[in-house]
Parts: sequence; structure tokens; C-alpha cells
Amino acid sequence: MRRSTSSSLLFAAFVVAMALVPSASSAQTLLVANKTDNTVDLIDVASGESMATLPTGMAPHEIEVSSDGSLAVICNYGNRDEPGSSLTIVDVPGGRVLRTVDLGEHSRPHGVAWIGDNRVAVTTEGSAHLLVVDIQAGRVVDQIPTNQEISHMVATTPEGGRAFVANIGSGTVTAIDLEAGTRLADVETGEGAEGIAVTPDGSEVWITNRAADTITIIDSQSLEILDTVACSGFPIRVAITPDGGKALVSVARSGEVVVFDVEQRSELTRRKLDLSTVPDASTRLFGDSFGESPVPVGLVIHPTGDRAWVAATQADAVVVIDTEDLEVLDLLRAGKEPDGMSYSPISVASEPRPGAQ
Repeated sequence: MRRSTSSSLLFAAFVVAMALVPSASSAQTLLVANKTDNTVDLIDVASGESMATLPTGMAPHEIEVSSDGSLAVICNYGNRDEPGSSLTIVDVPGGRVLRTVDLGEHSRPHGVAWIGDNRVAVTTEGSAHLLVVDIQAGRVVDQIPTNQEISHMVATTPEGGRAFVANIGSGTVTAIDLEAGTRLADVETGEGAEGIAVTPDGSEVWITNRAADTITIIDSQSLEILDTVACSGFPIRVAITPDGGKALVSVARSGEVVVFDVEQRSELTRRKLDLSTVPDASTRLFGDSFGESPVPVGLVIHPTGDRAWVAATQADAVVVIDTEDLEVLDLLRAGKEPDGMSYSPISVASEPRPGAQ
């Protein structure tokens, strides 16, 4: 990955902003999945340079890094014609692929969340399940049916007791008791329920309903709908700052990032990403559905809460923004169709070891 030389307004803003922002520690890594390239980049946060570009399965979508930052799990979703059914496990400090986990009959893995030192919860759209996968053993240890259409993203409560699965086709969220391995309920949220996040205190679940242009907020324990908030422009992902004060939403059709006040449940500000689409954008997953929008999707907030990364999938770029005012801090040129991202607090070795399957 290389730093962009674009003359766009975004890059101009970066030049000004970098003089005002202290540099980050070099011992941090951003992982970016490039769907069209079938790769993942391990980016040094301070320099913006890729320390390793590793092969994945076909069309990797989402990534989640373990709590200690040492391991990353990547969901190999597949393309329009060929469903994927595997996970790629990456050694972050070693900068190498450790193994591939075969999910068997469970196809199109997408959302992923760590629920222990060696286990992750993974949604599979093809089989409509939430799987529990032992990463070290390389096998599925539990499979919980959602019985919903297009079970896409997953988020868990901080203690890992409950999982919430957003189901695009059904317009619902499925609540799951992970300890018992049972489905608790399906909550109707809105058409195209896709992005999902749990507040840091575990009390609320925020769901972006992309086709309804709304955000639904539910109580994580009672599963009562607390509020429904308008969010125009096809809201597709949501992430909440570590202090629980703000929710950031990537909005695909209008090409914007939107900030909400979590307590007030109200929109504070939004910023359009001034990026052009790449020439082959119409051949990709979203095609020309969103016109000239750079289609921001993947969204990760730094643990300090002061900045966030936004993957512009149709512009092959990752934009770094200030979470306070959405000013652009940096612009990274990604591989083809960057989407899922995750953060690790540790760095990749200066000379990564060779990849291993």
C-alpha cells in the first residue's frame, strides 16, 4: 500500500492537518482486506506503509483481531459466482498466514467477533448460521441457526455472553445466548439491517438499516427497541467511540461519514468523501448501484477515539479522519476494493517471515 499522490481536496486537507496532529506510535497495525485482490495488507499506522501483503481466500470481507493483537481472522466470502467457505488466520507480528480453516457446508462467512482467546463467532450467509469456531483446533465447535435471510454482521456484548446478528434480507437482528448456544429472539429493526455495534458499556445495540435509511437502537438485555433515528444516504456500517459518546456511520450512496451523539441519539455532523471511483468500479460487488460515490463501507475507530479509518471500496483508498470534526488526517491508497478492517496494538516484524498455509 502506498500513500496517495492525488491532488484531490482530501489530500490537500491531509497536508494541513498532519502539522496539527501528533504522530502515532509505530507499534500499531491496521489490517485491510482487499476484496478484488484476494489479499490483506498489514499497514504500519505511523508511516501508512504496508509491512506485508498476504494472500487470503477468495474475496475477503471482514477482519477481526484478537484482544492481544497477535492474531487476525479473515472471512473469505467468495464472489458472485463462487461462494467462499473458509477463514484465513494471520500471525500479525510475524506478518504471515498461519492456516486456513475450512467451514465445510457453511458458505459465505462474513461477520466475525472474538469471544475468547481461541474462539470466534462467525456469520454464514449461505447456511444462515452463527458459528463458533476454535481457531487453534481449526474446526467448528457450535452452529446456531438464525433462520433469517442474509445473516451478515455480528457484534457481541463486552463480556461475550450475547451475540447480535444483523440480517439484511429479513430486516431483523437475531439475539443469541452464546453460553447456551441458543437463539433468543428476532427483533424487527428495518429494511436492510446490516451494520451493527454494541456500546462499550454493553447496554445498547445500534443497527444500521441501509434500505430504510434509519438506525435502530435496542436494549441489549430486554431487546426492547429504544429508538429509531433517521440516517439518509444508505447507512451501511456503524462504530462507537471507546468512551461511548459518539457513533460513526459510513453512508454508501451519498459517500459520507456521519457522526451521532449516542446519549441524545441525534445526528451531529456529516462529511462527504471527495474521492473519485476507479475505472473498473462497475465490475465489482456494488457495481454502479451508487453512481459516482466512493462507497465508504469498512469503519474502524482507533482505541484513543480521536481518529477513525474509513474504507472507500470504489476508490481503492482508506481515509483517516478526525472523529471530532471529520477533518481528513491522511489518505492511504489501498489494494483493489478495500472493505473490512481491524486494528492491532502491535507491529509487524521489520522482516516478516514467509507465509505458511
